[in-house]
Amino acid sequence: MATPAHGPVSPATLRKVIAAAAIGNFVEWFDFAVYGFLATLLAKLFFAGEATGVALLKTFAVFAVAFALRPLGGIFFGALGDRLGRKRILSLTILLMASATTIIGLLPTYASIGVLAPILLTLTRCVQGFSAGGEYAGACAYLMEHAPRNKRAWYGSFVPVSTFSAFACAAVLAYALDASLSPEAMASWGWRVPFLVAAPLGIVGLYLRWRMEETPAFQAAQAEDDVVEHSPLKETLRNHGGAMICLGAFISLTALSFYMFTTYFATYLQLVGQLTRPQSLLVSTVALLFAAAACPLAGAFSDRVGRRKTVGFTCLWLMLTVFPAYWLASSGNIGAAIFGVILLAIGALLCGVVTAALLSETFPTRTRYTASAITYNVAYTIFGGTAPLMATWLIDLTGSNLAPAFYLVLIALLAMAGGLALPETYRISLHGEADEAQPGEQRLA
Repeated sequence: MATPAHGPVSPATLRKVIAAAAIGNFVEWFDFAVYGFLATLLAKLFFAGEATGVALLKTFAVFAVAFALRPLGGIFFGALGDRLGRKRILSLTILLMASATTIIGLLPTYASIGVLAPILLTLTRCVQGFSAGGEYAGACAYLMEHAPRNKRAWYGSFVPVSTFSAFACAAVLAYALDASLSPEAMASWGWRVPFLVAAPLGIVGLYLRWRMEETPAFQAAQAEDDVVEHSPLKETLRNHGGAMICLGAFISLTALSFYMFTTYFATYLQLVGQLTRPQSLLVSTVALLFAAAACPLAGAFSDRVGRRKTVGFTCLWLMLTVFPAYWLASSGNIGAAIFGVILLAIGALLCGVVTAALLSETFPTRTRYTASAITYNVAYTIFGGTAPLMATWLIDLTGSNLAPAFYLVLIALLAMAGGLALPETYRISLHGEADEAQPGEQRLA
């Protein structure tokens, strides 16, 4: 049966699609960022019966639990998204994420209910991590399947825009609360405010997503007699395992550069660069806002030169600039630190933008959500969630403050090998199966 023809999506519809895709991703990363910024305070509130170091360690362990459940969420929601459609599942994931984040803001602390408080916090984080596993890849697929073929990376760049914006907003809100409230007020109710913000954001996001139509590509796939049924997980792994491994190798750099830039670098600025907490927060916020603003430029660049050239350029950029970035960050000068972190931010945002495009272009419609969600979440769990831990451990092991830079170079080499093993996909069609590839462009099975 022929794939039905789909005309171009109107600019007005594309703007609504961007908003619907971006807001759920914003809620997801806003929560992860807020939890990280408030970790020391949460440790005192939810693990009050422990020593300070043990309490903080357990707080970060709860943070890690959310990452551990992301791949399972990717498998579950990916399969549902490929069977039932992108719109329904993205509505479900934002509802679960926003609800769980709001619940954290309402939880009683250790002083009120004792050991039950950290148990409830852990369970809520599990729901967040599980639902987040279906969010990013689904949002990318939803946006890419609406976007015109020659501007997919540009439109897709607004998903990482929402990621960087979420971290910047979380940093600003955390700083504003710290600066305006007394320690007693912050511990009493101020810490709840960032989590409760998720409630109205979630309502708006659910409203936007529920009103949207299903993507043209998914509608085309449903019209195909041979692709009505979603391919089972075993078939997905068998037919696209090679592509998942290669793309996962590149996403390892996306995850590492993102967390090294957004999470670990603020700590590095304080420990090595001897900046104060407010100074390091200022440096990170400036870099995050720069990254959010520059993402569409990176998308336009990738649409012009192609995905493989973007992958190669990005890996080389990070390998060449990571050492100057760390050296500038360790100088103790705010201006130099901002320039250094922006060098790293450029590589991180390029990684994020090309990853958003490749997640949808690498896999066919019938298995796109499942394969991309598994690939993305496994890579982020292994290389993103462990980034601050690995950086700290390597410095302790080697005694060199540049050890994390060497680690990033090693992962960049792995990412380049995996990314360049993928075929060029920036001109393929995403609408249906029959016209997936242009002449001379084959998917990697």
